[in-house]
Parts: sequence; C-alpha cells; structure tokens
Amino acid sequence: MKLTIGHLYPDLLNLYGDRGNIQCMMKRSQWRGIEAETIEFTLEDTIDFSKLDIVLLGGGSDREQMIVCSRLRDIQKDFKAYVEDGGTVLAVCGGYQLLGHYYDTDEGRIEGLSLVDLYTRQGSPRLISNIVIENEQFPFPITGFENHGGRTYINDNRPLGKVSFGFGNNGEDHEEGVLYKNVVGTYLHGPLLPKNPHVCDYLLKNALERKCGAGDLAPLDDEQEMEANRYIVNRFVK
Repeated sequence: MKLTIGHLYPDLLNLYGDRGNIQCMMKRSQWRGIEAETIEFTLEDTIDFSKLDIVLLGGGSDREQMIVCSRLRDIQKDFKAYVEDGGTVLAVCGGYQLLGHYYDTDEGRIEGLSLVDLYTRQGSPRLISNIVIENEQFPFPITGFENHGGRTYINDNRPLGKVSFGFGNNGEDHEEGVLYKNVVGTYLHGPLLPKNPHVCDYLLKNALERKCGAGDLAPLDDEQEMEANRYIVNRFVK
C-alpha cells in the first residue's frame, strides 16, 4: 500500500512553510508502515490526478496567486473531477482562497478553481492572530496562526471549525476554514499538520478509505503535540 501526495507549485505556493505539512503526512504514514511518496509539480508539469491520493495547495502572496491563476484554469476540469470523486485535498491560505470562485483584490480579481462554493474579498486590516477552533468531528481543538488580508465567505458549506479565539474566515461569522467532501481549506499556519496530528490523520484516513476501502490507522504517541495543544488552548481560550 502506498500513498502518493501531490504538492502543487511549491516554488510559488510555499509562503508559510507548507512543506512541513508534506513532511508530517509522509512521516505519520511511514511510522505506521504505509509507504508514501511526494511528487512536486511546477507550472510546466502535466498533472495526472488519477495517480494522486492527496493534493496540497499551499499559500502564496497575491502576486504569486496571479501567476498560478492561468495555469489553474488548465487543470480545473481534472481537479474538479478529482474532488467530486472524493479525492483528499489540503488547501492553506492562498490555496484555500483559490478553491473558490474568485478573490477580489485591490489589483483586480484572481479567478479561482470553483472547486468549492466560496469566495474571498480583500479587507483591511489584515487578520493576524493565534487561533483556536473547535469541531466535534475532531477529538481535540485545532490550533495555529493566521495572517491574511482576504475575507472568505463559504456560503452553505461546513466550516472546519468554530472560532474560540482569533478571527477565522472573515472576522465576522466566527467560522474558520471549510470542509467539502474530502477537501480541507483553512487559513491556519504553524504549519497546520505538525501542530494538529489529529487533522493529519483525518486526511490520511480519508485518502486510505478512497484508495483501498479501509482507513484504520494505528495509534501513535502524540503526547508532546497534545501537551502543546493544551498549552495554546489554555493560554488563549478563557
């Protein structure tokens, strides 16, 4: 059994150390005896989504998102089919914004992939904070750091979590991120997965269930990560 992770455009969309998310998925797979490989794609590469089990779309500046935008239109149909078929996706910050229909900035509109029914508008000031969110679907709160000028609105989709501390999608509705099929979109950095191994395992489980029909994962010793999680929650959530 092998999981193949596709890292889309890491030369442009890696603003907040998204390779840390890749490393976390690789290691937590390998520690369980699951073979894992990562394929990095540049703008010049052809992407065969049928060969991918997990896709990471990382964060980038507005300028870098503009560069990526034209290439994304070329892969939109195949990427959409992958998502609708239950493909696992993690999209962080700029990648999260690109999941939607568009991102309106001061320099113009960045057209998104329309993989998920959401949209983003630039706002002021930037939303910068430690953040804690909660979702009954996960056994522990999800923690991270947010730094974004965009305000994202997810319409009728489910959020990744309710905000206990911080701003979230737009600083208004107390929601953060989005869950759609096996897609996770979020503004949380840290990187996200090393700080939240329960979210990493959620992605791995979904990918394994789609690939081989069973997503049971052997437990790992996450006591240090959970101690850090408890510290952040106790520090910021009153």
